[in-house]
Amino acid sequence: MYTMQSWTCIFLIICSVQSVCHCCDWIRHHYGHLSSEYLSLLDQMGGDITKQDAPVFFPRSLYRHIDDAEVEDQVRFLKETIYQITKLFDGNMKSVTWDKKNLDDFLNILERQLENLNSCVSPAMKPEKRLKRYFKKLNKNVLRKMNYSAQAWELIRKETKRHLQRLDILAAQMY
Repeated sequence: MYTMQSWTCIFLIICSVQSVCHCCDWIRHHYGHLSSEYLSLLDQMGGDITKQDAPVFFPRSLYRHIDDAEVEDQVRFLKETIYQITKLFDGNMKSVTWDKKNLDDFLNILERQLENLNSCVSPAMKPEKRLKRYFKKLNKNVLRKMNYSAQAWELIRKETKRHLQRLDILAAQMY
């Protein structure tokens, strides 16, 4: 005989599995499409991507670590990275010379991707601290140190593209 507490646990497990399955389907069938849209817009919003390197090293070790993680952790990483990118683009963009419509479309699609990923991740799961720290450094050492200049934003666009391309690889490997 099951108690009310047992039924509650069973219900939560079923909901969790259904949520993960829904998320798996969404990532498998929609993530790549939205990703190709915002990567295309990222290229179209400005001129050529700068050759200059950002003063903050790209976190390759984080990506290597997450490649071997559980799917739920990978989905959380996708969500957290996109969230951190949206926070970067929430700064002082007065000096940006990018195409305004492409920029707005890019940010809207990124937000849509984030909303869908949010529905896949438990709010109780903690974000990856090293990822959060990396994006804080990027904000501090690029945007703020370079006074939100057009050159600073071009470096952010370059780093954003690198992250979004790497997230594409991660999402493709998940299923």
